[in-house]
Amino acid sequence: MTTDMHSHWYPIASSSDLPKRHVYQAKLLGREFAVWRADDGYVNVWENRCLHRGVRLSIGINDGKELKCQYHGWRYANRTAGCTYIPAHPADAPARTICNHRYPTQEVHGLVWAGETASGELPDMEGFDEVTVLRPVPVNAPRELVAQELRHYVFAEGCTSREEADGSVIVTAAGGPSVRLFVQPCDSNHSVIRGLLDQASEGAERVAILKHHNWLLEELRSRIEAAAASMETPEPMVVTIAKVSEDLVDIPPASEDGRQAELRVQVTEKAMTAEGIVSLRLEALKGPLPTFQPGAHIDVHLQNGLVRQYSLTNGPGETDHYTIGVKREPDSRGGSVAIHDGVAKGDVLAISAPRNNFPLRRDATHTVFVAGGIGVTPLLSMARTLNSQGLGFEFHYFVQSGAHVAFNQAFGEMGDAVTIHEGLSPGETGDTLRDVLKSPGRARHVYICGPGPMLEATRQIAADAGWADEAIHFEYFKNTTERDDSSSFEIDLARSAMTLTVPSGKTILDVLREAGINMSSSCEQGACGTCRCGVIEGEILHQDVYLSPKEKAEGKSIMTCVSRAASDRLILDI
Repeated sequence: MTTDMHSHWYPIASSSDLPKRHVYQAKLLGREFAVWRADDGYVNVWENRCLHRGVRLSIGINDGKELKCQYHGWRYANRTAGCTYIPAHPADAPARTICNHRYPTQEVHGLVWAGETASGELPDMEGFDEVTVLRPVPVNAPRELVAQELRHYVFAEGCTSREEADGSVIVTAAGGPSVRLFVQPCDSNHSVIRGLLDQASEGAERVAILKHHNWLLEELRSRIEAAAASMETPEPMVVTIAKVSEDLVDIPPASEDGRQAELRVQVTEKAMTAEGIVSLRLEALKGPLPTFQPGAHIDVHLQNGLVRQYSLTNGPGETDHYTIGVKREPDSRGGSVAIHDGVAKGDVLAISAPRNNFPLRRDATHTVFVAGGIGVTPLLSMARTLNSQGLGFEFHYFVQSGAHVAFNQAFGEMGDAVTIHEGLSPGETGDTLRDVLKSPGRARHVYICGPGPMLEATRQIAADAGWADEAIHFEYFKNTTERDDSSSFEIDLARSAMTLTVPSGKTILDVLREAGINMSSSCEQGACGTCRCGVIEGEILHQDVYLSPKEKAEGKSIMTCVSRAASDRLILDI
């Protein structure tokens, strides 16, 4: 038996303990686990506490895709355990640092196995191909005493027993079946006996077997607990709970140019999802993919050296892969053509972790989505999230024709909430949008994504209809604003105590990096908001399409990749 109990595999639950939408509480070596099965069959074993106030997640809500804490509603993603939503901060995407602790997990032979730092293979189960899982029996006794007494387990005449290297005991009847008994050490004086019979059984036979072994294990428990009562009770095991940052600001690690491609993924599916639009399914080569929230995008580093941004279309719970949609642009600068013509199933791509500068609020009483063309991708992820939670929304998708409707299967899940508008003229589109957006109200929000002219028109129609500026959310795929980089000015960095000169022909982002100050960035054309920086003093020449008119008028933020100073100096909060 291994001397390092923390690196050992232990059965902590039966598969039958994890019915649909249930959360099971397990304990191992003094540590509590929240164990739950997602609708895709994946079994999660996490630290049994919400990162916010430490409330047990075992009393949380398993919606099949995410686990929701009952106290303040924090939500955590299947597989990754990353926080996907914080109700107290509905307009912010939680940082990737807010992630619960996951433990190694396997599900084999009707048992869920875990361990704090378990690795390697599970115990050899040779001879136990088809099994019946016995009812677990809790015992108030130390693991060592329980394991010792299991060698005296007799379920039929002429039984023999042997202890395995992993500490389990195999008891075999002469010419009959075998039972393998494991000990789950919950705490220093609390264990659970879990057993497997090496034959499958059903109906009355199964009931008889379970009754027989249940009676034997109860008798064994009585003997063990009687022996334990005469011993000195050991001190409870003490576990260490790692602290987790609750900062809502995700500070990326330093890199040479701020555009990181820390992940390697393989293209496992490539298919045309609509005329001119291809979808790619990307799966990690190693380990889990980072947590994403609806509205997030990734940078894809292409083989031709280009870096392009694509929104994730995944719904909640789809954490084993990322899906993106890419439209072949007639005036492509090489990005969409490279994916359509140069990327094949089986290829490996370098991508960034997801960023989210277009987060979804889930506190709205009603949400209106307006998508045009390939602008459907971030809104699709949002709509799938609201749909899974039963929150009210309507989705208006404007396309040239039915052949241009992408991701039909995902829309089929949403029923009457989706309206497809085909082949409308600009005038007809405007009339339709005025009808769609005619009813602003408290806690109602609208999300817009599509071609620049349509996006601008929709924003104006919403504003004219009385939608509050903070209720209109939008994302551009590119910035078509004509930019002027002829000016020269100084920037004072308030936190870094530095003064730098931004010459003509260079951006603030360029100068910051030359000075050794890393700034995270993505599109570098003023559309995604990744390189946003606070401004303490100075006038700004805004040349981005990310900030709203109100935000630009306030003058408290600047997109360092394209915008400049309209005064001689800017004081930046960096």
